[in-house]
Amino acid sequence: MARATRRQGSGQQRKRRASRANRAQLEQLNLNAAGIDVGSESHWVAVPPDRDEQPVQCFGAFTADLYALAEWLGECQIDTVVMESTGVYWIPLFEVLEERGFDVKLVDPHSVRQVPGRKTDVQDCQWLQELHTYGLLRGAFRPEDEVCVLRSYLRQRGMLVEMATRAVQHMQKALEQMNLKLTEVVSDITGKTGMTIIRAILAGERDSQVLATHRDKRCKHDQATIAKALEGHWRAEHLFALQQAVDQYDFIQQQLRTCDQQIEACLQTFVAHAEIRPPRAAPVRKRRARQRHTPDFEVHAYLESMTGVDLTQIDGIDSLSALKIISEIGLDMTRWPSGKHFASWLGLCPGNNLSGGKRYRMRSKPTANRAATALRVAAQGLANSHSALGAYYRRMRTRLGAPKAITATAHKLARLVYSMLRYGSDYVDAGQQAYEKQYRDRVLTNLQRKARAFGYQLVQAEGIENGQAPATS
Repeated sequence: MARATRRQGSGQQRKRRASRANRAQLEQLNLNAAGIDVGSESHWVAVPPDRDEQPVQCFGAFTADLYALAEWLGECQIDTVVMESTGVYWIPLFEVLEERGFDVKLVDPHSVRQVPGRKTDVQDCQWLQELHTYGLLRGAFRPEDEVCVLRSYLRQRGMLVEMATRAVQHMQKALEQMNLKLTEVVSDITGKTGMTIIRAILAGERDSQVLATHRDKRCKHDQATIAKALEGHWRAEHLFALQQAVDQYDFIQQQLRTCDQQIEACLQTFVAHAEIRPPRAAPVRKRRARQRHTPDFEVHAYLESMTGVDLTQIDGIDSLSALKIISEIGLDMTRWPSGKHFASWLGLCPGNNLSGGKRYRMRSKPTANRAATALRVAAQGLANSHSALGAYYRRMRTRLGAPKAITATAHKLARLVYSMLRYGSDYVDAGQQAYEKQYRDRVLTNLQRKARAFGYQLVQAEGIENGQAPATS
């Protein structure tokens, strides 16, 4: 038993020596590299052992500590720094180090935690520093600083829109508790008719006939139906909840207007030396109705001046969606070699799970990319579009179902966006009929090739033209 244990121990020693030998064969690309394990209260930093008597040190998370950390890295002659993306705790440290001139790379924790046994902060920062020294880490995507500013404003705006939606839901709940069926007779309670009636209720009006006189002429239901729906059971606690929901909604609307002003001011920095020109003439087609919570200023003019192209030519993408996409990906499309790489980065490609010659589940990778989310929403809006993209979405939905069809159409939209931003090309919609004809020709070509392979020949039946069924008497 003792001999077997000694043999096992000697085998482990040989493996360690072989591992060190293999490690020594790797070329050190970043000699002046540091690794940082980010935390909420402290940051552990590791530098090469020959740079300081204590190559691993701990710094606090206060601003003064971040400045001290940056000064220590400068004294150790560090050029590049790598850190994990831990929550939002990395952002202040990243900005401080970037301002000091360091080449800072942000990496995904999942890509550096595949080796077991490193479960302490000290070992984490040392492992990051060692991997970065050999050039084995790849930094995460981060757009230019001015794009990051625009992205922060738009993300804040998205959060305000979500809060406004919750306030509307609270208003609907309070109305239903009083058995006021306003949501059943008005398509949008935050519209002119809905808000006028709600504010009249909060002002003390209880007569349903009087409340119904606030009906706008564009309402689908008549005044008598609306009056019948406004006969409720008035209770003080529900009126109080309605009042607070309306106050919250009004406050959020004010916050949205202020946020829109900041976004417009930020967009003016992009086009400070460019003339805001009206949008180019586009083909006449049916546009979606103006949605709620859209910016008050003309987004389209700023977008065309920033990018040089009109992304709204693509069916399904409106000005606000295009602005969200630009704020997430930036304006420099040379970061991705091709449109396929761009779609893969967005997580809109099938998975590549192949092992032992067997293909496993091909789901696209889960991602929280907001640009991909905007493209998915745009793809879902093509369900009733009479464009080539709409026909493609409906065909894929018939074959694969709605979720996969949305992903496939978003993939196509992503490649179109990449082509327009990278090469300045224009998008021209071929139309639904042209797409269906192209698809039919492709299917016929495949059928003819298969028929020739089996020694047959396809012949068109009499009375059938363009895929139409023959006439019957």
